[in-house]
Amino acid sequence: MEISLIRHGRSLLSENDRITINDFRSWIEKYDSSGVNEEAAYPPETIKRAADAKVVITSDLKRSVESARLLNPEAKIISDPLFRETELPVCSTELFQLRLGPGIWAVILRLVWFSGYSRKCESLKEAKLRAEKAAKKLIDSSIEYGPIVLVGHGFMNILIAKELKKKGWKGRRKTASEHWGCTTYFFA
Repeated sequence: MEISLIRHGRSLLSENDRITINDFRSWIEKYDSSGVNEEAAYPPETIKRAADAKVVITSDLKRSVESARLLNPEAKIISDPLFRETELPVCSTELFQLRLGPGIWAVILRLVWFSGYSRKCESLKEAKLRAEKAAKKLIDSSIEYGPIVLVGHGFMNILIAKELKKKGWKGRRKTASEHWGCTTYFFA
C-alpha cells in the first residue's frame, strides 16, 4: 500500500503589506479563497505519484483542489474538510496597532498555538485527533483504490505523517513542507 502527501502549490494571493493582527483574519479568508499559481514545471516525484493515483484526495480549500487538478486532471478528486490546514488562533488584543507582514503574523500565531493558545480554533490536541482520523481515512482509501495521493497542507500533512508512522507506515523521516513537495509512505 502507498500513500503520498503533497503540499498544495503557491497561492495566487500576493498581498504582503504590513497589517494589524485584526486585519490578519481577513487576509486568511482571502488566502483560503485564492487559487494557486500554475508552474512551468513540477517536481518529478510529485508528478509521478499524482499520475499513478486513480484517486486524489484534497481538503475542501480552493488551493488544495486546484493543485490536485493541475497535477492530475484525469483523477477522481475527493474533497473533504477533514484534510484542511490546522487553524490559527484569534488574538484577543490589538497589540498596540502593531503592523507586520502576514507571514510574520502566521509564524507568531503558530508559535502561540503550539504553546497551547487556541482561542476560536481547534487546539493542537484536537488537530492531532483530526490527523488520526485523516490517516485512517487515507489508509482505508488506499485499501480500496490502491496508491493514494493527498494534496493537502503543510502542518496537517506533518501531523498525518506522524499518525501513519505510528501505524507502521515507512517513509522519509521528514515530511516535505515546500509547495508541491511530496513524501510517500509505504506499508507492506
